[in-house]
Amino acid sequence: MSAVNTQRGFGGLIYLALAGILGLYFTFAAVQGDYGMFARVAINAEAESLRVERDKLTAELGEMQNLTHRLSDDYLDLDLLDQQTRDVLGYMRSDEIAIR
Repeated sequence: MSAVNTQRGFGGLIYLALAGILGLYFTFAAVQGDYGMFARVAINAEAESLRVERDKLTAELGEMQNLTHRLSDDYLDLDLLDQQTRDVLGYMRSDEIAIR
């Protein structure tokens, strides 16, 4: 019988190394890239904080709209007007004592 001489080249090794490097690159990009998992977590956290801020501002807006309505020409709340006059202008009645 004749011996078959098999000689392996470096092509398979280079192909395997290239596939491994590409796999590592895409894994790294999927985890830490611009659209990766860490970026997604950061975006979700920022979105949640913005939702909380939006809800807080919506509540504040509702409160200001209520106060504005209570001081409008159509509906005037005298107690609120008195309170605003005292807070903003510093007025007080003659029979009151100011304690600071």
